[in-house]
Amino acid sequence: MSAPEDEERLLPLTQRWPRASKFLLSGCAATVAELATFPLDLTKTRLQIQGEAALARLGGGAGEAAPYRGMVRTALGIVQEEGFLKLWQGVTPAIYRHIVYSGGRMVTYEHLREVVFGKGEDKHYPLWKSVIGGMMAGVVGQFLANPTDLVKVQMQMEGKRKLEGKPLRFRGVHHAFAKIFAEGGIRGLWAGWVPNIQRAALVNMGDLTTYDTVKHYLVLNTPLEDNIMTHGLSSLCSGLVASILGTPADVIKSRIMNQPRDKQGRGLLYKSSTDCLIQAVQGEGFMSLYKGFLPSWLRMQSGWNHTRPPRETQHCIS
Repeated sequence: MSAPEDEERLLPLTQRWPRASKFLLSGCAATVAELATFPLDLTKTRLQIQGEAALARLGGGAGEAAPYRGMVRTALGIVQEEGFLKLWQGVTPAIYRHIVYSGGRMVTYEHLREVVFGKGEDKHYPLWKSVIGGMMAGVVGQFLANPTDLVKVQMQMEGKRKLEGKPLRFRGVHHAFAKIFAEGGIRGLWAGWVPNIQRAALVNMGDLTTYDTVKHYLVLNTPLEDNIMTHGLSSLCSGLVASILGTPADVIKSRIMNQPRDKQGRGLLYKSSTDCLIQAVQGEGFMSLYKGFLPSWLRMQSGWNHTRPPRETQHCIS
């Protein structure tokens, strides 16, 4: 065996397979973050769907007095009426979603950075390339992960269906995938993909542009240096902007994914994401598009470091 091969065998795994190691570590970190913050995601979904005007017109009674009001009362209501562990209902497909989304986005982003865009003459990766690459990678990753997102949203609403006396739709995660596929085929697994990828693009755009802009401003115009304080303030602002941009699409996505369907898997409430948007604004007001905003923002802040593309690929402050 040659000397270079011997030396390679002695290298740590992170150096021998850097991309695989990065993906594995990122997946582990994302799983831990998902488990820790999932109750916020469940609360967000319940808030986004409560008081749905279109369901009331269909005869589902959702437009009547909603059982929950606000993030805290929603979470407490779930614990009191369904049990503490129900705060993690749907966490398994959420973890599947993180694995697929993170993997798809990372591979796409690395390909765009190295093959399509490339670095500038100063060997830095410009901000505009980072933004476009992040948006495109987010769209690809989210599209691939749409079936897991669909199952997650529907399982998150199972507890509410049980309280309303409605039959449960699924026995478990794998039964959910099988049933949705049996009723709607491949197309059924990608229900709600349009607002889903719109949200991914808007969130990535808002995060990347705001983070770099705020950090650049703080370093150049305040006594703050490029440290954890600057990173924290920049992340706070970027998460806020990303939530403002992405929440309306997230509300539309959740409602389309959770709507009742006929035997052919076609939605009974909304014909498209545009139809859902119009019905929500007309029936509940413009601010209905921001239902679940607070838990969404808090969740972004608590798990944001695991969703932003690697720092070496972003704009460098000179």
